[in-house]
Amino acid sequence: MDRFEKVYSQGIIDVTEIWLDKETGVQYLFHRNGNAAGLAPLLDKDGKPVVIP
Repeated sequence: MDRFEKVYSQGIIDVTEIWLDKETGVQYLFHRNGNAAGLAPLLDKDGKPVVIP
């Protein structure tokens, strides 16, 4: 877990989080609702991953 850092979290049962990959700088959106969950890179208006330098 040293590679990823949770930078935002909201909710308890219906959870939305933003995770930062510290090696690449790419941010990911994680959403969980009950037993279902999904993870996707955050994209800018041009469809490229949001990268934090």
